[in-house]
Amino acid sequence: MKRIDWNALDEGERAAVLQRPVQAVSDAVRSGVAAIFDAVVADGDAALRACTRQFDGVMLDDFEVDVVEFDAARASVSAEVQAAIDEAAGRIEAFHRAGIAAPYEVETAPGLRCERVQRPIARVGLYVPAGSAPLPSTALMLTIPARLAGCIEIILCTPPRKDGTADPAVLLAARQAPGVRVFKLGGAQAIAAMAVGTERVPRCDKLFGPGNGWVDEAKRQALQRPGGIAIDMPAGPSEVLVIADAGADPAFVASDLLSQAEHGPDSQVLLVSDSDALLDAVAVEVDAQLAQLPRAAIATQALSASRLVWVRDITQAIEVSDAYAPEHLILAVREPRAWLERVHNAGSIFLGDWTPEALGDYCSGSNHVLPTGGAARAWSGLSVASFQKAITVQDATRAGIAAAGPCAATLAHAEGLQAHARAVELRLERAA
Repeated sequence: MKRIDWNALDEGERAAVLQRPVQAVSDAVRSGVAAIFDAVVADGDAALRACTRQFDGVMLDDFEVDVVEFDAARASVSAEVQAAIDEAAGRIEAFHRAGIAAPYEVETAPGLRCERVQRPIARVGLYVPAGSAPLPSTALMLTIPARLAGCIEIILCTPPRKDGTADPAVLLAARQAPGVRVFKLGGAQAIAAMAVGTERVPRCDKLFGPGNGWVDEAKRQALQRPGGIAIDMPAGPSEVLVIADAGADPAFVASDLLSQAEHGPDSQVLLVSDSDALLDAVAVEVDAQLAQLPRAAIATQALSASRLVWVRDITQAIEVSDAYAPEHLILAVREPRAWLERVHNAGSIFLGDWTPEALGDYCSGSNHVLPTGGAARAWSGLSVASFQKAITVQDATRAGIAAAGPCAATLAHAEGLQAHARAVELRLERAA
């Protein structure tokens, strides 16, 4: 990991330090994703078969997981893993259920009531990546809030394995949403299928889930297509920024950095500290722990785009973090809650030495589908509300139109919209 003195850099150099690896190859990714969309629009399922053969190395006649494969998955997953899935699901449901938005109504004038009600998004498309590591935890993070929201139809895509089956643990986790339909499709082609629909894969109203740079770009292109499809957020390659002071445990910090680096070669990890000794000790620990990792080759690639950043104090460290807007932020500092109010841009924050980011990945209860690529400046992680629409309702009586109508008519005339004004004034005349 490259060592950086933040205060020795000009603004351009600082921006370069905080640039994500995937941003450097976005033009090539963009054109490749566009070609996949064109193929899926033109050839439907045939294009999906071709993409699956090209990118996943397997030829599938039917993408949808049937009852037989679901049953086989349950039989093949160990009792220990099944128990862990159930335990994690319980915490995730408890956290998300507590955050369900309640409808409300307010009388804004005598006889005029305004309401806000929630309705589920009818058909949602969930993407659970696999790549070099299947992610049943992501299936939990997506299916549980979708179920709690009351979504009518839930479609889930996940890449096939080389033998043409889906990962059994992913299938087991997906069943947190009874009636879920699972398709063995990965990458940009899965996003394209759910965005435009094919002979077998239904077109969805909103797309959810993280993925690599290709999946993230596919979601962006889906959003730009006609028809009103929505996406949850930009959720691409994983990233973490750790702010650590002199009292942090170098082994803990190194393990947190590596836990994100092993996700994929396009992941990014940053350590920001005001302690030279801590930066040096973490660098040594990273090398030592890296040598013991089965996914060391992947983590090594990610570390090539990662940084150790020296700052003058923790206040400046938080300024750097807010400029980066990380998906995950770990505050490995003394009295971390005292610094929490100063943080404005982060997908999820982990306080103190005993709260590894990996806890949030699996079973703390909060959602691990979070904005990446700097999108945490304006986007939030998934919640039940992500799977719902909020609809406003107004209800005026004669007294209500009499109370609020003159205001509306005055503003309509001010805007030169006489039909608007007349619609109100006619009622005012009748009410009088």
